[in-house]
Amino acid sequence: MRHLPGELQSRCGGRELDGEDMINLIIDGVQAKAEEGSTIFEVAKFYGIDIPALCYHEDLTPYGACRLCTVEVEEKGRKKMVASCLFPVKEGIRVRTHTTRIVNGRKMILEMLIARCPNSKTLQDMASRMGLEKVRFKIENEDCILCGLCVRMCKEQMRGGAIGFVGRGDIREVATPFHESSEICRNCGACMYICPAMELQCRGMKSSGGLCNSCLIITPQCLKKYDQVMCFMESCSACTEKK
Repeated sequence: MRHLPGELQSRCGGRELDGEDMINLIIDGVQAKAEEGSTIFEVAKFYGIDIPALCYHEDLTPYGACRLCTVEVEEKGRKKMVASCLFPVKEGIRVRTHTTRIVNGRKMILEMLIARCPNSKTLQDMASRMGLEKVRFKIENEDCILCGLCVRMCKEQMRGGAIGFVGRGDIREVATPFHESSEICRNCGACMYICPAMELQCRGMKSSGGLCNSCLIITPQCLKKYDQVMCFMESCSACTEKK
């Protein structure tokens, strides 16, 4: 993982970091500093700002498949939506991580992912944290969200490369070459360990639809008033909406 702001030493030559070595940016109204080459996702994580992601792992190459980590970047007066796990920090940019537009976009993406893999506890827990209350798409009961974690884990960490993406569009899948048993697969199970869709199902009550919502938290009230989440408490129940 790249060196993050606030560390005592720079990885480049062991020098102590000073203001001239750092990039200045603003994240959710907070002045932040970051080392050149860091991504917005890494810097936000360092400063305690939680940005959801499914395809990201700090020990693997960023891929940007799930798009749940999308944030709004303002640069030279122009705004754009970017994948924070891929977008490098730049001098003077303003980043907003939880606006109404971004939160609604993440809910839509998560809706489609749950419709594809409703039995994933990881997805169901994330839906509860985001306050997602319904899934409007047809339930498919697949077992893969195409996040690419298993492919990168096999290639980068296990040095195997036994699996990869096959096909395009709606027939895209993860498989071995020609769908045949791989001679280089060691059956280590690393692909299953890191997969967010292969996790054991929740043992709680099952709903009739694709959404569980057994762990649903309160929707942040500050989002309606400020167009921005104002805190990042694990359970958003400290604030009450004034009448």
